[in-house]
Amino acid sequence: MRSHLVIGDLHVSAYRVPTDRPEADGTLSWDATTMVVVRADAGEAAGLGWTYAPAAAARVVTDLLAPVVRGGDPMDVPGLWTAMVRRVRNAGRTGVAGYAVSAVDVAIWDLKARLLGVPLARLFGLAGPSVPVYGSGGFTTYDDDVTTAQLAHWVHEQGIPRVKIKIGESAGTMPARDLHRVALARRVIGDAAELYVDANGGYGAKQAVRLERRMRDHDVRWFEEPVSSDDLAGLRLVRERSDADVAAGEYGGDLVYFTRMCAAGAVDCLQIDATRCGGYTGWSGAAAIAAGHGLEVSAHCAPNLHAPVAAATPNLRHMEWFHDHVRIEGALFDGAADPTGGAVRPPDAPGHGLTLRAAAAERYRVV
Repeated sequence: MRSHLVIGDLHVSAYRVPTDRPEADGTLSWDATTMVVVRADAGEAAGLGWTYAPAAAARVVTDLLAPVVRGGDPMDVPGLWTAMVRRVRNAGRTGVAGYAVSAVDVAIWDLKARLLGVPLARLFGLAGPSVPVYGSGGFTTYDDDVTTAQLAHWVHEQGIPRVKIKIGESAGTMPARDLHRVALARRVIGDAAELYVDANGGYGAKQAVRLERRMRDHDVRWFEEPVSSDDLAGLRLVRERSDADVAAGEYGGDLVYFTRMCAAGAVDCLQIDATRCGGYTGWSGAAAIAAGHGLEVSAHCAPNLHAPVAAATPNLRHMEWFHDHVRIEGALFDGAADPTGGAVRPPDAPGHGLTLRAAAAERYRVV
């Protein structure tokens, strides 16, 4: 049975927001982050979705996705998702096209929840009352003073009991500085907080094994992308020889990617990014694949977007409270979450509870 409302049109814009200081990880540097925002309308209601992607994703929305979504029933999100995935076949299912699909899928789910007058987390069904978070930043461009201030803020001011820094500096060619920064982080956060590291694929497999052994002195619990996510054999090697849990998956764009990673025994915890893998619909499939392999999942970045679906995922471990996206979402949206105490609660408002501050965002608009 069709609902009496159909989706009218998709409105898309892109905003390029400069970082507050230069940022880099093991294999990439940047000075701005681009967010592509999609609004889906039906009657008097509007749903909001977004992704962190090149501005070109906006053209994918208008040229390829809007024609197959317009006139669709906002209650039938899986059917619309399937139509979008088919539509981008020749554009490439993953990458920029997949990011565009993700933003639209989130917008339609948000629209559906707002039409029904319920929070998204309730529409999905809660698995728990709140979502644990970990503070994430610690970029390789930070000096010791900036790193110290950021870590101390998360742990000692906000009470977040788990934090992550970037290592693998300059594609793994500066291991001494990596180890210095790991030791600094442990001193700052104390013995009680969990310490995570992310190499962003900067090391070779044997190099990562050697570094992990030296990091044991600082009780590192999470080793993210010690090698490239494309190197499943290398990830498995590091996983088998490490005390720290090995994590990867943030670049996954379809269910085949997640299936291969889990089947290869490459990770202890699968990372999923709903802004890349097909929105909330893609997230649910990836989380089910992980559960079928006995694995937990962790939400990668975009914390305010992930909070509702993370709260509805039984095999969730935690969610990344990523500095860049926290700063952008806090500045450009009303309704952003508060991580004080180390967890966030999904909003009680209809949908995901966020609304774009159009006036605040306008200065950053590029599309």
